[in-house]
Order: sequence, then C-alpha cells, then structure tokens
Amino acid sequence: MRLALLSPLPPEQTGIADYAAHCRAALNQAGVDVLTPLQGQRPITSLATAKAWVAERDWRRIDVVHAELGGGRHSEFLTLCALASLPNRPALSVTVHDPERLIWKPVNGLWRAVNASPLLPRAAKQAVALLSDPVTLMSERALARKLDGVVALTQTGADRLAKRMKLAPGRVSVIPHGVLTLPQRPLPDLHDALGEVAIKVLYFGFIYSGKGIEDLIDAVGRLRNEAPEVAGRIQVTIAGGTAPDIAFGGQGSYLDQLRERAAKRGLAGQVKWELDIDEHDIADLIQRHHVMVLPYRESAKLALLGQMRGTSGALAWAIGCGRGAITSDARAFAEEISHGNGAAYRQGDVPALAMRLREVVEQPELLLQWAKQASLLAQARAWPTTGQRFLGHFQRVVARAEQVRGARAQVGGDSGWARKESL
Repeated sequence: MRLALLSPLPPEQTGIADYAAHCRAALNQAGVDVLTPLQGQRPITSLATAKAWVAERDWRRIDVVHAELGGGRHSEFLTLCALASLPNRPALSVTVHDPERLIWKPVNGLWRAVNASPLLPRAAKQAVALLSDPVTLMSERALARKLDGVVALTQTGADRLAKRMKLAPGRVSVIPHGVLTLPQRPLPDLHDALGEVAIKVLYFGFIYSGKGIEDLIDAVGRLRNEAPEVAGRIQVTIAGGTAPDIAFGGQGSYLDQLRERAAKRGLAGQVKWELDIDEHDIADLIQRHHVMVLPYRESAKLALLGQMRGTSGALAWAIGCGRGAITSDARAFAEEISHGNGAAYRQGDVPALAMRLREVVEQPELLLQWAKQASLLAQARAWPTTGQRFLGHFQRVVARAEQVRGARAQVGGDSGWARKESL
C-alpha cells in the first residue's frame, strides 16, 4: 500500500508533528510505503492554491491520502478539499486531533486578510473569526461527508465529532494515541531519607497560557497554607517546550509569571524547571517522577465555537512510561485515565486539585496502582500495534473508496488524470 501523509513533521515543534513521525515509522514497519508530499512546501493558505498544487501532481499511484488535522492548520485541510473535488482520486482519510471540529479557524479570504493585519487588535480578529464560523462549519461538514475514513483518538472525541459533523454513527473510528515501547522502570522511592512520604509531581508539555499550570502552583500553595506537613512532601517539576511564539505573549514572559507566582506562594524551593527537553531525555524525565499532572483548562473563547475533545501527547508519554496521571476533566482526559491509570478533577477547581495531590501523599499506594495500569495500557497501545490498527483502517478505507468509484463509473465521466509531476 502506498500512502501520502499530509501533516506537520519534525523539526516542527508541535505534538501533532511528533505524533505523525511516530505514526509514519509504525506504518513503515507495517509495510506501508509512506510519502510526505507537503514536507518542505510553503503553507497552503487558499483553496485555489491547494487546487493548483494538487493539479501539478500525479496521484494515480497513491492508494490513500491521510491527513493529520489539528492545531488550526489550513494546509492539510485545504489540500484534502482540493483532492476531494477530483473526479478520480485516491481514498481520503484523516485523524482529527481536535474534535469536535476539523480545523476551527476560518478559511475564507476575509479572515486571512484581517488576521494578517498588524494594525487590527486581537479582539477584532476574534470577532471576524466568530462571524465567519457558520461558513467554516459548512466547509468542515462538506469535507467530512466526502472522506472515506475518519479517525479520532478517543471514543469521546469520536462521538462529539460525528455529532457535530453530522456523520452517521460508526463513521468515525477510534484508534487510541500510540505510545513508544519503553523499558518499564519502577516508581522512584516513595520515601525520603527520613522515611517520610515524598512525592515527585511532573507537569510536562508545551508551556503556555491555557495549560492551567497556574492551577498546579496554586494547588500546592493552598496545601502549604492548609496542611503544610502535606505540602512539604510534594516536589513539583515543570518541564517542556518554550518556543518564543507561545511562551511570550502580549503581557510578557509567561515563564517569568509562573516563577513569580510560585515565589509568592512560598514554593520557590519546591518548584523545579526543566525546559526544552530533548526527546531522547523525555522518558527518563517522566520516570524520575511518581505522577504527571495535566491541569488543562478549556478556552472560554473557543467554547463559542464548540467543545474541544482531543487528548494529549504528554498523557501518551505518561502511559508509555508507566506512570499515572492526575488530569482536569478538560478535553477527553477523563476517558483517558478511566482505565485505572489516574484520577480527574473539575477543570479550574484548585481545591479539588489540591485534594487529589493530598490523596497521593496520604495514600501513596494509589501511585503504584496507577503505574501498574498505565504499563498494561502501554502494551495495548504500543506503536507497532497501533500501526497495524491503522493498516486495517486504511484497507477498509480503500475498499470503501473503490465502492464509491465503482458507482461513479456506472454513470461514466472523464478520469481527470493528465501528465503530472510524480509524488
């Protein structure tokens, strides 16, 4: 099988790029020949540009075009739209990383012009995006109907996506986020040199506003005020990527704000920082800790457009490393830790998060139970197994596309192929 993968890829620093790289390796291992035609290309910003780009290439030897959709990127979405309009085309498939929508951001020319203007305030750009949303949603649904296969990473995401895109039940498959096959290391010692329980808590991921990192700091600060003997047994590490375009906003350095917040709560000595970790060091980082905390909050502004029900690459790392997680109930996290590998709390509820942290200090056996279940889950979600699941998905997608093509052939028509550049 020959597959064209439309996706960001490393060295781009996004969770989807990392996911795509691991997925490509797993598909290669499963015997799929994976091409990456968008790699090294300039971003595609309009449907006209996408149609011209598609028309220049020969797609006859491609069985499936599969896209990783998410992060508000347009290139993959617009390329799929252009391919879907061909009278004779490969099978089309997507993994949707941010259900319940495909792209969330408008694709019309007006929004692009407004968004590119350095003179207009952010509020004006957001207003245009909101006003453009009915057209965006129509575009998303139009493409969704033409796809031969749709994948979500969780059942929660699949259900929300199918409902919002008005797809028939069962049209969205679920293939959980794959995880690397890693040596499973036992939890670090749960006690310090004096025999007291000592818990190492890790936040890991890209560091920017919206991840709720403030809530983690505030929760430990709350414990310091209410139960100092408990708070003193918690060591927090905040680790992850700090690309300038996300770590620095209009109000200055987000990192500096977090450091100041920790200092004000008397936690400067309890909060460590490990920034811009090399991928080869991630497993060791996670396995030096007892539990990962992902305190994400959902954006109130984004909620005007829908419910984001994706998962997290960081959570996949926790599972692969055999570590439990405490998560908010944002996105589809509650489903992801429902296998006995963690606990959830209501997003934004700092007292509830503080209670979860207190529980693992007072009942450290919970961490052992979560780690055991995470290790079992890692076996089921290993990338080689996930690659085989995708292979089966693509085989079904090709069969479905052939049925549609056969039906079209009965009414005739031009094949639409011309002499074009090979992929």
